[in-house]
Amino acid sequence: MRQLRVGVLAGIFVVAGVLGWAGSRLWNSVGTLPSVPVAAPVVLAVIATILTATALSLRARLRAQRERDSRAKAVDPLMAARAVVLGQASALVSALVAGLYGGLGLFLVLDGLDYGTRRAQVVYAALAVVAAALVVVAALFLERVCKLPEEDDEDDRPPPRS
Repeated sequence: MRQLRVGVLAGIFVVAGVLGWAGSRLWNSVGTLPSVPVAAPVVLAVIATILTATALSLRARLRAQRERDSRAKAVDPLMAARAVVLGQASALVSALVAGLYGGLGLFLVLDGLDYGTRRAQVVYAALAVVAAALVVVAALFLERVCKLPEEDDEDDRPPPRS
């Protein structure tokens, strides 16, 4: 499984931001913009919390396993791989969502905040971008927790032949 690259996530964010800004501009010229749901930042924050809790739980279990604690519950490798895949998918979608809401928020700021509803929409969009960034950070943390250690142990190598 390949590790997520921050550059790829940043690229998705920028491309989605440009598309969000251009789409908002086009949509505004045709009619009224759709509103940013109040639930968007809340849902993203819940996902970030779940990913962080999973990472902390796995880290504690792996640490206890390394220290050979008799009470340690073994970590199923398939469960850890599924958690990493969930984190990676969440990070990719969150980068996309953050870009779209960021582009919409940027359009609203540049177009003018004459209406009270537009101010609220900018706040919701900004909160969604921040919550999506937290999802990305939590996913990268989860991926780091589940990364296999490098095999540099000299104790496990056979002695050199003479």
